[in-house]
Amino acid sequence: MHNKNPLHGKTLEAIVTELVAHFGFPQLSSLIDINCFKNDPSIKSTLTFLRKTPWARTKVENLYVSLKRELEEK
Repeated sequence: MHNKNPLHGKTLEAIVTELVAHFGFPQLSSLIDINCFKNDPSIKSTLTFLRKTPWARTKVENLYVSLKRELEEK
């Protein structure tokens, strides 16, 4: 069951790093409207914010799952 969950075994840092590599901060900020992607973005500041903000972390994780499923379909 876990092998079908793209989040299984992934750290938040790995998820954010992969999303930034794929989309870049400008596109991430248009996909998810949170300031840590807009104002002086960095992996470190994003991780700090997401660890304190469950609703934002959920949005980032959902985007990651969607990306992984989309890439699997190709």
